Amino acid sequence: MGIDALIILVYVLVLASFLGFELISKVPPTLHTPLMSGSNAISGITMVGAILACNEAGLTSVSKILGMLALILASINVVGGYAVTDRMLKMFKKK
Repeated sequence: MGIDALIILVYVLVLASFLGFELISKVPPTLHTPLMSGSNAISGITMVGAILACNEAGLTSVSKILGMLALILASINVVGGYAVTDRMLKMFKKK
């Protein structure tokens, strides 16, 4: 990978981080839990990509380690998101 590709990747990372921060900061607090529930689907896609990065198909050990880290973090996000969503839905059930 050349230096030009690395600069483009860093540019995309910085732009996506800034855009994500701006979008999340504009969300009212009442919508955070439903949005977390929706983000579980995105984390599920991340898990599929991380599993592909962890496979043995000639990838470097760095990509395997990063794929495993991504898999762990996405799993934590999915489990936490479902726990929060379940807790939110229990608030609306009749006692």
